[in-house]
Amino acid sequence: MRLEPSIPPEAFAAIREPIRAIAAHPIDPPVVQPLGLLLDLAGEGLRERLFIVQGGGTLESCLRTDFTLAALQAHLESGRDAGRYYYRGHAFRVAPPGTDRSEEFPQIGLEVFEGGDPVLLDAEMAALAWRSAAAGGREDLTLLMGDVGLFGAFIDALDLAAPLATRLKRAFSSPRRLRAEVEAVDIARERRSRGGERLALLLSGLSETAAAEVLEDIWGLAGIEPVGGRGPAEIVHRLAERAALDASPRLSPDQADMIERFLAIADSPDRALAAAEALVGSGGGALRGAREAWEQRMTALEKAGAPLDRVRFSAAFGRAFGYYDGALFEVRSAALGDEQPVAAGGRYDGLAAKLGQRISTGAVGCMVRPGRAWAGAR
Repeated sequence: MRLEPSIPPEAFAAIREPIRAIAAHPIDPPVVQPLGLLLDLAGEGLRERLFIVQGGGTLESCLRTDFTLAALQAHLESGRDAGRYYYRGHAFRVAPPGTDRSEEFPQIGLEVFEGGDPVLLDAEMAALAWRSAAAGGREDLTLLMGDVGLFGAFIDALDLAAPLATRLKRAFSSPRRLRAEVEAVDIARERRSRGGERLALLLSGLSETAAAEVLEDIWGLAGIEPVGGRGPAEIVHRLAERAALDASPRLSPDQADMIERFLAIADSPDRALAAAEALVGSGGGALRGAREAWEQRMTALEKAGAPLDRVRFSAAFGRAFGYYDGALFEVRSAALGDEQPVAAGGRYDGLAAKLGQRISTGAVGCMVRPGRAWAGAR
């Protein structure tokens, strides 16, 4: 496993200070986290990036890959209406396929659960990430921003069939899946290669209750113990949902072209959002609202200390953690490249609901990797 180089104490303190100075509750989540819950929230595609460990029971766990979920759980357990949570600790990632970049790295961050104007909080978090990253001394930084909600508003403006629109929105955080949709590639072929399609067909003529019983029988005959926290009823339900989505309509060539043009938009925020709105014309009411919100974000971002000449907006920008549902950002270094962001964060208002919980506030956060922010690390 690759460890990041040691950082001089004075450099680490400078990078940490903008985030540490925020009045917040310190948290120190366990290094071992529940695997099934993380995959439910972020998607199975994340499994290959996780260090999976086996606990004393039958449920799988993984080494901590980030702190957002743990911070939300700490907030829910606290009983507070609102709260800010500061953390500092190590996270772990398996190398992407074809690379040797498995890592253990220090991470510093802040997660915020507050009411008030979400646009201003988005700007505060992005500016905080910028100031912390810039404190490491790098002079080649840019702030890349995007908006998961903007893609959803664009898809709604196309007036697609509901199952197709739902599938596209879910695919946004996975460039490969989204590319398959836009190119009208039948992604069910990959599922068939994993056996999921054959199993779905086997169970398709049964009620969900009967199908769950059959699945339990199959596990018993094969001597399989289920892992990841998913029972047979949940697996059958997901197979049924997937089969329904596979049977839904595909994009027409004109619709695919519109999405291609949208995803190609990358410019300064004002020009990028104007281009997105122009694509849908009179059907872009939601996009006009998003553009106005982004104008407010940029004003607030500049007041909070982030230089607007270093800000770029990409309509295709999403993050692998699929729980983000609003504005999001990464601070990037030209020397390190796009695949190694220095800092990152975004809004995830819907994450608590996915946990079956309810909060009365929004949710947004940011984190920085000191080992990347430090200019002395080449």
